[in-house]
Amino acid sequence: MANEPTQMFVICVRNEGFEASLAVRKLYRCLADEEAEAQSLIRVVDETGEDYLCPAELFAAVDVSAGAAEMLSAD
Repeated sequence: MANEPTQMFVICVRNEGFEASLAVRKLYRCLADEEAEAQSLIRVVDETGEDYLCPAELFAAVDVSAGAAEMLSAD
């Protein structure tokens, strides 16, 4: 499993325009997406496991320990 990407997490700090789908102060797992990042977007995963593109400015990166990342990513 050494080739698995590092888990990334963000917290929603604003949800203007996305009130129905994003909760402020909620932690989201995000997926690396270089094309999206080049357009100032971030790919976030919701509680159903689906991923969506959202403006990166709505989120702040959060550092979590490896153990916490494993627990947060468990299905």
